[in-house]
Amino acid sequence: MQKTVVIVAGGSGTRMKSQVPKQFLKLKELPIIMHSINCFIAYENNIEIRVVLPENELETWKELCSKHKFNVPHQVFQGGITRFHSVKNGLQNLSTDGIIAVHDGVRPLVSVETIRKCFMIAGEYGAAIPVVDVQETIREVRGEFSVTVDRKNFKLVQTPQVFDAEILLNAYKQDYDESFTDDASVVESNNRLVMMVPGNRENIKITTPEDLVIAEALMKD
Repeated sequence: MQKTVVIVAGGSGTRMKSQVPKQFLKLKELPIIMHSINCFIAYENNIEIRVVLPENELETWKELCSKHKFNVPHQVFQGGITRFHSVKNGLQNLSTDGIIAVHDGVRPLVSVETIRKCFMIAGEYGAAIPVVDVQETIREVRGEFSVTVDRKNFKLVQTPQVFDAEILLNAYKQDYDESFTDDASVVESNNRLVMMVPGNRENIKITTPEDLVIAEALMKD
């Protein structure tokens, strides 16, 4: 069964306070997104890799691949106006016979074990997402007031989010809705259940300068 990963990297450098798009910022001498791709190569060398980038960054990516001699086989797709549309573009012409992962391009510390578990559970149940426990106290806002809620009832969601190809491709035939915050929400709106698997806490999404410092500290040489 064919395994595919769609790596979505449509972000800018706004919150990073950088003119360089965050996926192209250097982490241990390589652009962040290259580390993210390498995580999936470490999981399975022959996985099909699809990278989705903003139209104005396609040439930059080509130049970076040449500069860093990054020869991992992959296809590049142009992003859309939202994450939903970017993922949809990355799913073009895929067969319904397989398993598809969708991963944030700025999550370069996902473990091989997390990827493996997500593919395994998705293969068995159709849909799997990695999650980690909430460690802080949570309060729910109710009008002008707020109340403490039981954090055991909540999880922090990561990527890769992995699905049976037919389930994911059918879900992305829907029209866009503002409630679609990730791929699991798209699939759930199509009346499919999504299984949770333990993620790895190091699998942070790099969006701020502080995140980059943390990733540098966490990444093994």
